[in-house]
Amino acid sequence: MTVLSILGAGKIGGEVAFLSAATGIAGEINLFDINKPLLEAQKLDLLHTGLDITIDTDPENIRNSDIILFAAGMARNPQIKTRADLLDVNIRVASECMKCISGFDGVFITVTNPMDALNYYLCTKGGIEREKCIGFGGQLDTARLHLFLKEKGIAPDNTAQALGEHGEFQVPIFSGLEDEVPTDLREEILIKMRGASMPVIKGKGGTVFGPAQNIVDLIRIISQDLRETVPCSCALDGEYGISSCSIGVPAVIGREGILRIEETNLDEWETNKMKEAAEHLKTLCGRF
Repeated sequence: MTVLSILGAGKIGGEVAFLSAATGIAGEINLFDINKPLLEAQKLDLLHTGLDITIDTDPENIRNSDIILFAAGMARNPQIKTRADLLDVNIRVASECMKCISGFDGVFITVTNPMDALNYYLCTKGGIEREKCIGFGGQLDTARLHLFLKEKGIAPDNTAQALGEHGEFQVPIFSGLEDEVPTDLREEILIKMRGASMPVIKGKGGTVFGPAQNIVDLIRIISQDLRETVPCSCALDGEYGISSCSIGVPAVIGREGILRIEETNLDEWETNKMKEAAEHLKTLCGRF
């Protein structure tokens, strides 16, 4: 039985809790949120489903979880131009949440934006092994990349992944596709990917279904030790020639977290974009 703790019981945290319970991925869920009325409401709503699930709200039990999901903090809105703009406010939230994870030795998943920077912060300051600290975002960006490729009549495959930052410096990988994608089309798709979430944010206040479905898929891969390759943010130590930051790369994921980082061949355009992403993220991470 997988014990899942979710720090932040709002839109995404609540949806992940429901999907994890409904699919049977988690046998016990521990919810934590500073908004106590919301926390109690989410707990009751989950119990009212009639699903065979244990719901705990005692923060003292969080460190005993198999998987912790960090989804607390301020979400992006139409006035916040980039995810990186959330760093100052959400790093304080991350610092508070670290009090709940002392002694934790399971797998930690960072969702809160700016995800890459916060994943590195929680890994280095929270005492979590880098192999057990996974940043979520690459799966969602990859799903969007596949959608945009299909719109252009290009069949996506498993080589078409979104690496780099989960933000303005994301790096879509085109070089493994059967169809060659010219530079101008790459740039066009990249611009679409950067703005993909904003129509959803403007229309309904935030993205929910896309992130939640892909997060639950990541939890399934971990809990069932499926050892699948997933685009996710990892704290690098020389891989891809990058260190001192967490950045999106393909990694084999299982019950113990990051089992192996896959170093794929990138073409010149992709290599340059990864370098730009790394420099941007090292600057963000250098702030703490």
